[in-house]
Amino acid sequence: MKHWYMLTVVGADQPGIVAALTDALYRGGSNLGEASMVRLGGNFTIMLMVESGAGSAPLLTMVEGAIKQFDLHVHIDEIRAQLHQHPEPNVRVVVHGADRVGIVADVTGALARAGLNILDLESEVGGTEAQPIYIMLLQGYVAGGTAALEPKLTDVRKSGVEVQITAIDTLIG
Repeated sequence: MKHWYMLTVVGADQPGIVAALTDALYRGGSNLGEASMVRLGGNFTIMLMVESGAGSAPLLTMVEGAIKQFDLHVHIDEIRAQLHQHPEPNVRVVVHGADRVGIVADVTGALARAGLNILDLESEVGGTEAQPIYIMLLQGYVAGGTAALEPKLTDVRKSGVEVQITAIDTLIG
């Protein structure tokens, strides 16, 4: 019986990681589902849904060569796949502010209190070392759309963080 697993891999960014991992999984008879792969501060991370009848220990054995070759850290969890069950985002939030401790907690806390389900979030630190700027882009779903978010962001905006909210109109079909 096949099960779904979340394969999480982290290591220094270098060419060939994705090719080596996916080839090893293919050769081991595994099926790939959804994936998220991103470079963060010189590191590369992968979250990859893998369907396999082998189990988590044999799955680790399948990718062991790639893990050693690229000096990667790996973690495997059995999961429920829930493929094809995607809520569509209806809002986009863009955040800019002087980088400081707590900015992500403040913004995401306010958005959570408004009922926002974050579906995708990316952030980066720009500016200079002397004047760093935190930039966060996220998409999510909230009943009531942008009107539900505005009142919850008043305190965040008063703290000097710029928050722009726009509706996303997704045409499906």
